[in-house]
Amino acid sequence: MNTAPERSTADTDDIDHNNSGNQTFRTVLDARLSRRSILRGGVGTAATAVLGSWGLAACGGGDDTPAPAPGPGPIAPVGGSAPITSLGFAAVAKSTADTVTVPVGYTAGIIYALGDPLTAATPAFANDGTDTDFDNRAGDHHDGMEYFGLSADGTRADYNGSERGLLAMNHEATSNRTNDVRSYYLHTNGGTVNPRPVGEADKEVAAHGLSVVEVRKTAGVWAYVPGSAYNRRVTPLTPVEIAGPARGNALLVTKYSTAGTTTRGTLNNCGTGYTPWGSFLTGEENWGGYFTRAAADNAARDAKSVVSLNRYGRAQGAVSRHGWETAGADDKYARWIISKLGASADGSDDYRNELNGFGYIVEMDAYNRTAAIKKRTALGRFAHESAAFSRQVVGKPLAVYMGDDSRGEYIYKFVSTANWAAADANPANRITTGDKYLDSGKLYVAKSNADGSGEWVELNIANAAIAGYATYTFADQADVLVNARLAADAVGATKMDRPEWCAVHPTTGEIYYTLTNNSNRKLEPSGSSQMGLNGANPRAYADGYAGGAAGAPGNINGTSSAWLKPPASRLRPPSRGTCTCSVPRPN
Repeated sequence: MNTAPERSTADTDDIDHNNSGNQTFRTVLDARLSRRSILRGGVGTAATAVLGSWGLAACGGGDDTPAPAPGPGPIAPVGGSAPITSLGFAAVAKSTADTVTVPVGYTAGIIYALGDPLTAATPAFANDGTDTDFDNRAGDHHDGMEYFGLSADGTRADYNGSERGLLAMNHEATSNRTNDVRSYYLHTNGGTVNPRPVGEADKEVAAHGLSVVEVRKTAGVWAYVPGSAYNRRVTPLTPVEIAGPARGNALLVTKYSTAGTTTRGTLNNCGTGYTPWGSFLTGEENWGGYFTRAAADNAARDAKSVVSLNRYGRAQGAVSRHGWETAGADDKYARWIISKLGASADGSDDYRNELNGFGYIVEMDAYNRTAAIKKRTALGRFAHESAAFSRQVVGKPLAVYMGDDSRGEYIYKFVSTANWAAADANPANRITTGDKYLDSGKLYVAKSNADGSGEWVELNIANAAIAGYATYTFADQADVLVNARLAADAVGATKMDRPEWCAVHPTTGEIYYTLTNNSNRKLEPSGSSQMGLNGANPRAYADGYAGGAAGAPGNINGTSSAWLKPPASRLRPPSRGTCTCSVPRPN
């Protein structure tokens, strides 16, 4: 067994890759607080006073209307009846116990776990490392998921179906030992260090991606349906189309797709979204760490690509998370090497551009196994979490709100060129409808100001700040979208603490973002690289658990939410039923 170089399994999105001089949200907020002198009311009052009235005005043709301040008091639910005044159950106390804890009166059960077979021909999961055929089994690390209702007989989509439906879910990653390439739960010997055996690499690759699995409720209990015709897996080797403005662009040319129109699979999928026309969206988040670059690669390639690779976390000498590139010479392993190895001018003889094929919102029709899966490049390329739609208003464009879940990154909005049509709520072809609304539009980034105002700045190559950006020379609008982080740097977007899941209030249209965490958020900052508390980020813990050590200080449990001004429509169709969430299989 060979000795592998040390490999970090740290969350790559918790590492700073944003070296721009843009203001942080903390800087903006502190100036706001100082001007208003509201700290006298305490941190909670400060956060309420600032975030309760913070609105982002449209810039460059946005579709939003002026924002009313959120009103106090209970809000009536969509269906009418009594106002919602409380959650109706006792909160669960925080805990470091390795168990699923639910409120009193609730139960949690496993529906679909790692290794569960999806076809009648796939053997039951042995859970001892001998299992293969993960193309037909549940993948690892279940993450974001969406429920798609079925009619009672299972023959058609029924968005309100609550007894039978489909779960579409992400399989984000695999479990590894610290500084170890091996996905040790999947292998009999805990996995082999580099070079990786073909069987191990193939199993780990297939354990990533997406699942669609039928679920049914019988006598009040949910279970998945092995062998359902709807069941399927999407892995990092499944053919996927590049859609939108970057389709066919020079930045997407690879040995696999010399036309720059397709790629293989989707990777490190985290948050999800549900489109108004009934399809599934998934965000590619920590994809960068799967690729490796040679230590002297900068000298072999143009300076522009070096700037882009550095901004997206793949500096020369970067090692891969799993070492899949060491499994052999086959093209499916070579793709993980993004060094410039070929002699072509366009990258058609190697995988120097392979990284540009990841980092998108991906659309899939959960109901249709034969429909194309598409990466929607118009929505920009970054560490995508979820995607939340504005309320739908006939005759008005749709907005999609997204966060870049990396420390110091940005909040984005996409506004469709097409106006919403009521007939598209139940279309004959969901992916074609996605073409209509998600392939043409404007991408914006959020910029907050010290006076409490804000603006959505359009990321367009016609913007002088983008066209004249000294750090990176954009070739065209597709370049702006593929390198959305650099374009956002250029216009001075506001840095945030890992904006992750977002949601739109179904009646008021208010937009909420949860900010994942910030390991630099300390009770008492001791250096310029550490952040203290402020009105927008009032939390830090002395009894946290981080880096394997109890008692580690910092805001490791999550930070504040940002409220943005309401657009003009509804998040998703009315009630689509409920479903118990699945959890990973214990080992």
